Amino acid sequence: MKFGLQLGYWGAQPPTNHGQLVAAAEATGFDSVFTAEAWGSDAYTPLAWWGSSTQRVRLGTSVLQLSARTPTACAMAALTLDHLSGGRHIVGLGVSGPQVVEGWYGQRFAKPLARTREYIDIMRQVWAREAPVTSDGPHYPLPLGGPEASGLGKPLKPITHPRRADIPVMLGAEGPKNIALAAEIADGWLPLFYTPRMADTYNEWLDDGFARAGARRSRADFEICATAQIVITDDKAATYAAIKPFLALYMGGMGSEDTNFHAEVYRRMGYGEVVDEVTALFRSDRKDQAAQIIPDEVVDDSAIVGDAEHVRTQIGVWEKAGVTTMLVSPGSVEQVQQLAALLD
Repeated sequence: MKFGLQLGYWGAQPPTNHGQLVAAAEATGFDSVFTAEAWGSDAYTPLAWWGSSTQRVRLGTSVLQLSARTPTACAMAALTLDHLSGGRHIVGLGVSGPQVVEGWYGQRFAKPLARTREYIDIMRQVWAREAPVTSDGPHYPLPLGGPEASGLGKPLKPITHPRRADIPVMLGAEGPKNIALAAEIADGWLPLFYTPRMADTYNEWLDDGFARAGARRSRADFEICATAQIVITDDKAATYAAIKPFLALYMGGMGSEDTNFHAEVYRRMGYGEVVDEVTALFRSDRKDQAAQIIPDEVVDDSAIVGDAEHVRTQIGVWEKAGVTTMLVSPGSVEQVQQLAALLD
């Protein structure tokens, strides 16, 4: 098992201690540092900023939103950071949801699986630099054609030769078809809400992808980098109370009332009634109540809370389930050091 530091995305103001957390992660043997984006801070700028002070850790995004950048723009950013970091970059991608894609980026959300496949194909063309980049579309046609195009578009190769022709790509996937797609065309899977209890189900979905003709990886060299709330504490009740507002936001406040991919994850876990109650309360502006009604076992299903021995044991359970890296979010240097000591 390895640890990755998940810095996430910013809230109302920039965090004040991320530099110290990154330095501690580098010093204590963490494998990676990841950043995220929603509709505020972007993922690449903090990753490059804090990554510039590191020498060893891998630098990943969990996740970049496909609709925020064209595939060639994303490939350019990736090849640039890969050069600056000495070949340590991981591209983590996700489709987000229609509320963000259409409401924030002004893009169409239709056919997310097909768009993901086409997007990654174009990026890999850029990095391979074997020929001018082209795509028949229909989502990202290169060169652009049709009545609205000038007709002057020209297939191009990147001016800068990529350091690696095969920068790792991981998918932030939540549904069965998207998880299978990750196994087929990506180098890893980035689950946001993972429970070892459903490992057999996840493995069925992954095996569907691994079995497809031309699959890129096998289970032996495929990474599962799961976001995990890990808290070493003797006060479990206080920790549960701190985590529940975060779960309430994702269950009840992300997406629309009837289209929330995060909520569907918890429905698949068997918590449909909880999701319905949380959503109703959250969307009637009773957010505190929405958090309070979440049972402790829902937190426990995708988090690890307890004393050091309990945490160490549960990490072994996640590893046995197939997780290769746990992306954790310690709030202090001391917590980074505590977690690192569990893997010694």
